[in-house]
Amino acid sequence: MITVRLFALLKDKAGSAELAVTERPATVRELLAVIGRDRPALREALECGRILMAVNHEFVQLDAPLKDGDEVAVMPPFSGGQQRQGVVQVQTGPFSIDAEIERIKGSSRSIGGIVTFLGTTRDVSRGSAVAKLEFEHYPGMAEKRLGEIRERAISDFSVIDATIIHRVGELPVGADIVLIVVAAEHRDEAFRACRFCIDELKRITPIWKKETTPDGVVWVEEHP
Repeated sequence: MITVRLFALLKDKAGSAELAVTERPATVRELLAVIGRDRPALREALECGRILMAVNHEFVQLDAPLKDGDEVAVMPPFSGGQQRQGVVQVQTGPFSIDAEIERIKGSSRSIGGIVTFLGTTRDVSRGSAVAKLEFEHYPGMAEKRLGEIRERAISDFSVIDATIIHRVGELPVGADIVLIVVAAEHRDEAFRACRFCIDELKRITPIWKKETTPDGVVWVEEHP
């Protein structure tokens, strides 16, 4: 069983501060679908994209895994808090740079500069031709580390918002791998925060790269 705690407007709409979900949703996203199905009064609020989620008192993204006994908090934006639109995501499919820039622009009318970093797969690595690449990640932990990087970028560099997206799975040469979008009032902090995000991603996030070359398959252990 998963215990779901609701707060403020969501509690009022549901008519209860706590729900017991006996189904076994694998992720937070699946849990929200179950709640929306069983509690139609909550469906619109759950699908609006503005709610905050926590599992066992830790903020999480929609793809966070769930297990029996978890306590999940479903929360509207905090009173007086800035509504950030940036995301942290690990996904197999492609992303849209334009869509992510437009999303983050909705965070604040004080944004004066947006800096992006786009990482792509290249055809040569360490002198060898690369036919394809494959990225593997540690589900749950990778998202958590990316979330920590995002929060540090926002707090340490005083930027308004940030998005970090990383693709996994098999990717051809020329494909987009990682996208970082940082919005700030001024360009200097946006540039510095963006550089921080990609450097920390390479340093602490459990994502591994495997290259297929004419000499065989190589797991890359160092990221320049």
